[in-house]
Amino acid sequence: MTDNWFEIWFNSRYYHLLYNNRNDKEAQFFIDNLINYLQSKPQEKFLDVACGKGRHSKYLASKKMDVCGIDLASNSIAEAKKMETENLHFYEHDMRRIFRVNYFDVVCSFFTSMGYFEKTSDDEKQFAALQASLKKGGSLVIDFMNIKKVIRNLVANEKTEKENCVFEINRFVENGFICKTTKVFENGVQQMIAKEKVKAFDLIQFEKLLTQQNLSIKNLFGSYALDNFDEQTSDRLIIHAIKK
Repeated sequence: MTDNWFEIWFNSRYYHLLYNNRNDKEAQFFIDNLINYLQSKPQEKFLDVACGKGRHSKYLASKKMDVCGIDLASNSIAEAKKMETENLHFYEHDMRRIFRVNYFDVVCSFFTSMGYFEKTSDDEKQFAALQASLKKGGSLVIDFMNIKKVIRNLVANEKTEKENCVFEINRFVENGFICKTTKVFENGVQQMIAKEKVKAFDLIQFEKLLTQQNLSIKNLFGSYALDNFDEQTSDRLIIHAIKK
């Protein structure tokens, strides 16, 4: 599996077809709760890291926030740019590199948009870039899967059809990563084998990465309703950290 699998798969039209049913209402529910919790005011500067086609960014902008979305996938950014407004902009950018120093009030990583890198040094670069983008006292919000529950309930094999494509999905845990292999068939002909791997970050690993960058955890939540986090039962691990 290539270390940069995300550059290939996230730019594929098959990826967007497979996940074209992502729940916008769920994302909006989370953002409404998040803005209320953070007591964010209009024109606060938000950075949406690994924004994809920008569904979270667009809704944040509709709430009068000043939003930038960044992503490495050129096709996603090209699509997102069609939605740009005075307070919504998108950029092709690698999240391991700093984007605007001491600039944002809130930096967000939504919907398990990290853990893609093989090397710990790349994880450290990513967290250093997140920290550098924040103003002093700014908020970092990480929305990640609850790894213990995910592994316990992992569905090993799945087959789904979208339009004229069939996706055969195999999931497994290997060397500290949750891995997914997707065989894509279009009109009965195999087109590609897509591979994904997301590092199985638990709270202890997140705490280490955050502490290294002078970021302190203020709150933990276990759902988009911002319920308390429970490592056995929660669907999500949502971290709110502050730049000291």
